[in-house]
Amino acid sequence: MRKLFGTDGVRGTANTHPMTAEMALRIGAAVGRYFRRDATGVHRVVIGKDTRLSGYMLENALTAGLTSTGMNVLLLGPVPTPAVGLMTRSMRADLGVMISASHNPAEDNGIKFFGPDGYKLSDQAEVEIERLIDDGVRPAQAQNIGRARRVDDARFRYGERVKSSLPRNVSLDGLKVVIDCANGAAHRTAPEVLWELGADVIPVGIAPNGKNINLNCGSTKPHLAAETVVAHGADVGICLDGDADRVVVVDETGQVADGDQLMALLATAWKKSGQLKGDALVATVMSNLGLERHLTAQGLRLERTAVGDRYVVERMREGGFNLGGEQSGHIVMSDYATTGDGLMAGLHFLAEMVLSGRKASDLSKQFETVPQLLKNVRYSSDQTPLEVQSVQAAIADAEARLNGQGRLLIRKSGTEPLIRVMAECEDDGLLTQVVDSIVAEVEAATS
Repeated sequence: MRKLFGTDGVRGTANTHPMTAEMALRIGAAVGRYFRRDATGVHRVVIGKDTRLSGYMLENALTAGLTSTGMNVLLLGPVPTPAVGLMTRSMRADLGVMISASHNPAEDNGIKFFGPDGYKLSDQAEVEIERLIDDGVRPAQAQNIGRARRVDDARFRYGERVKSSLPRNVSLDGLKVVIDCANGAAHRTAPEVLWELGADVIPVGIAPNGKNINLNCGSTKPHLAAETVVAHGADVGICLDGDADRVVVVDETGQVADGDQLMALLATAWKKSGQLKGDALVATVMSNLGLERHLTAQGLRLERTAVGDRYVVERMREGGFNLGGEQSGHIVMSDYATTGDGLMAGLHFLAEMVLSGRKASDLSKQFETVPQLLKNVRYSSDQTPLEVQSVQAAIADAEARLNGQGRLLIRKSGTEPLIRVMAECEDDGLLTQVVDSIVAEVEAATS
C-alpha cells in the first residue's frame, strides 16, 4: 500500500507534510537512489515545474536530494508536464520530475515522476521508492556528488514537438483563438505555438505571480475564456490547467466541451482516417455513459480504467491503443506524447475545424450526455467515512434504486482529501436523490 503517492504523484499543501523542503529532500534522495542502481556511468534527471511560489523551494530541495546520490540535475524551469516526459526521453535521462499540483490552487503543490521511457511510474515503483524514503539512503561519496545546470530552451523544444504533431497541410490562418493558460506552466509556450501556426491569438491567464495559478481561470474555471470568446467574436477558446496536461474547449457561443466530447471527436476522426488503433478509446470510469453509446454506434469500443491518466496510459500500452484520456480533459495521444497534453489536444481540435471547415459548436457536441451529477465531500486525514456503516448503507440503497437505470461511483480522490460521489441516470429526480442521500451520510460521518 502506498502512503505518500496518490493517483498522480505526491501532493499536498505547500510547507505542510508531505510538501515540505525536508520531505522533498528525502524524496529526491530516495528516487535518485532508486534510478541510480549502479555506481558507474553518468546519471541525469530533468526537473520541470509550474508557476507556484513553492516551486522554488521544492525544486532546490529535490535538487539537493538528487545530487547527494550522484545524479546530475537538468533544470527546465516552468514547462508543461508533457514537456518533462518528452525531455526525459530525448535527453536520455534516467528520471523526469514535474513539480506541480496541476489544477489545484496555488497553496498546493505536488511532485510527479517519469521513468527513462518518459512514462509515469508504476504502482510497484512508487511502493519501492516509499520504502527507500522510510529507510533512508546512503549518500554518494564526496567525489561522486552530482551537478546541476539550467536548460534554457526546454519550452522551445517542447513547442516544436507539439507543432510537429499536426499534419503539414494544417494552418491556423484566419482562426481567432482565445487561449487561457491558467497563469501556469504554458503561459508563454501556448500563445507562441498558436501564433507560429498562424492563429490570431487572444491570450488570457498569462500573468503568473506565484499565487494566481488556476485562480478563476483555466480548464476548471472556463468562464473567463468563455466571456472573452464572446466579447471578441473569437472562433474558439482553448483552456489549459496549471501544468497544461488538461484541456477543455469553448465554442464560439461560449459553451464548454469537456474531455469526453473531445475524445469522441478525435476517435471518430481517427477512425475515418485509419489512424485509430484497435478500434477503441481508453477512458476512466468517470467518462459519461453517452460517450460509450456514441462509440458503440461508430463500431468502436470504450475501454474503462481506474481514475488517473497514468492508468489510462498503462491500458493503452497493454492493448496497443493510441488514443485515451479523461473527462476532466487529460487527452493522451500516444503517437506523439507519453502523457496527457492539453495544448496538443487543443491543436488537434483546431485542426479538425480547419480540415472540416466546420464551427467549434458543430464539432464540440458529439453526443448527448446522460445526466451526471458529481458532488465532493471534504474529510480529515484521520477519518475513514467510507467505512462508516451508515454511509455503506446509503450506498447500498442508492445502488438498489439505480439498478437497471444508471450507475454509481463512489471513490476517494487521489489528489485531494475528498470523497467523490458520482451517479448517472436518465431520471434527473432520482439522480439528485441518490447522490444527495449519500453526500448527507458522508457529511454526517465527517462532521
